[in-house]
Amino acid sequence: MGRLEVGRKTATAPAARLSESKFQKELNEAMDEDYQIVYIDKPDDSVWRAIGGGIRNYNTQQAGDDQSKSLCFVLYAPNQEIAGGLIGATYWDWCYINLLWVKEELRGRGYGHHLLTLAEDEARQRDAKNAYLDTFSFQAPDFYQQHGYRVFGELKDFPLGHQRYFLTKQL
Repeated sequence: MGRLEVGRKTATAPAARLSESKFQKELNEAMDEDYQIVYIDKPDDSVWRAIGGGIRNYNTQQAGDDQSKSLCFVLYAPNQEIAGGLIGATYWDWCYINLLWVKEELRGRGYGHHLLTLAEDEARQRDAKNAYLDTFSFQAPDFYQQHGYRVFGELKDFPLGHQRYFLTKQL
């Protein structure tokens, strides 16, 4: 049987072995070959490409090409400073709103509404049928609900004293 080694790697320090736990011992007994798991503080592009590429290939085998395409609208101030924006993606006929932010002094003026509407319209043009996102109780759950999103999941005390909401909307 093989042995699984767990280490830690930082930008300045070499891999250092962590103490072997009961779980690790059981895992070691189940391994057929020698492998090493290393903690990396800041994964570089090669790590992201390998792991992301691996899961993307697996997902494509299971569910077909996701036709993934980024979605980004930026709100620029007159001085060309970024004052807000929306970042997301469309894939498998869904729209994912990853980030939506507007500078505090511009909130309540319709910029968030306009950014969200543009993203949803673009998603529809890409044949997305639904949208989803997550937000915290101290962010904008009411804003999204006013735009037709409904809560389908909630994590209480994430962070402590607040909630994290998962919302969806049919486009």
